[in-house]
Amino acid sequence: MSFLGESGLQVKICGLTSPADAAMCARAGADALGFNFFPGSSRSIEPDQAIPWIRDLGASPCRVAVVVNPGKALLEKLRLGECFEWIQFHGDETPEFCSGAGFERWIKAVRVSDSGVPAGALEFQAPGLLLDAWSADAYGGTGKRLDWDLARDFADKNPGRKILLAGGLDPHNVCQAVRIVRPHAVDVASGVEVSPQKKDEYLVREFVRLAKAA
Repeated sequence: MSFLGESGLQVKICGLTSPADAAMCARAGADALGFNFFPGSSRSIEPDQAIPWIRDLGASPCRVAVVVNPGKALLEKLRLGECFEWIQFHGDETPEFCSGAGFERWIKAVRVSDSGVPAGALEFQAPGLLLDAWSADAYGGTGKRLDWDLARDFADKNPGRKILLAGGLDPHNVCQAVRIVRPHAVDVASGVEVSPQKKDEYLVREFVRLAKAA
């Protein structure tokens, strides 16, 4: 089944920085692996060094390149690398920029504040919309939790959109989050880590197991 397919909740583990952690997450049952190419992130990896080992991982689980307001040079490197099934735009990109970036399958991250999902979210004709917690300090990966009721209301009003839920998820709360929001997928980074660049195998396996059992 392809990522964001029609049946069953799927799990994306994001912020992977090493072949060992990526392989471990694949063995643990992750449906997608996320690789961060935003230099401002503590989980950022350098494309020239990372693309060769990411290519060696193979296409299952699917591989997602995460970018924030990327320049043409980075997008070209990611396209030429031919190892990403998806790209995730996590910055201030416009709908026109995302749809014209040259990637068939893409995700747009939308930061949700206390006032709800921004009205402009529906302008993105993305195969996937990722709802993340709003922060004044970072574009994502903060571990902050968004309001699940707001996420559920948005998902209920837009049943035709594929929703990925992120923001402060971990093995302790993912079941409750899934039961409330009923997203197509959940996305986790800090919630399964022992440090910003190291995933914990027990936490990853528990997160995958509990998310899919919810």
